[in-house]
Amino acid sequence: MKLLTLNFLTCAIKTCKTSPASFPLHPRDAELEIIESEINLPFLRNILPRLMWEEIRVIASELGLPSLPTTPPTREDLVEGASQAQATEQAEGEAVAEVEEVPSQTAKDLHRILLETGIKEGKLVCGNCAHEYKVMEGVANFLLPGHLV
Repeated sequence: MKLLTLNFLTCAIKTCKTSPASFPLHPRDAELEIIESEINLPFLRNILPRLMWEEIRVIASELGLPSLPTTPPTREDLVEGASQAQATEQAEGEAVAEVEEVPSQTAKDLHRILLETGIKEGKLVCGNCAHEYKVMEGVANFLLPGHLV
């Protein structure tokens, strides 16, 4: 279960729906796994406005991951300054610049935390009711017992 997923999950118990303490779910006894992947800058740019930044920072600190800055990065922070521009000639003789974007260290760190780091085993705990959702083999079980539905 990627850490990015925790940005979109809340407690499934009805009484917690109106409580702000039910979000985010807090990882406990988590066994983390890192699965490396290629950085996807367009995805990071598009997901930035949707991130609940303070909650992501709390989750990262609870898991002992490197601390994130107090303010969320901007889209411009994800790309290093002037990158390599190579001019190529088209058939008509016009010069067209192909710009290769180089991810910044901020982009690499954010990618590592959100998309490469996952919870393999452990629990997700509601901050309101303390209900625990088990995570096994990277999948969280959100099925509730009958008395909590």
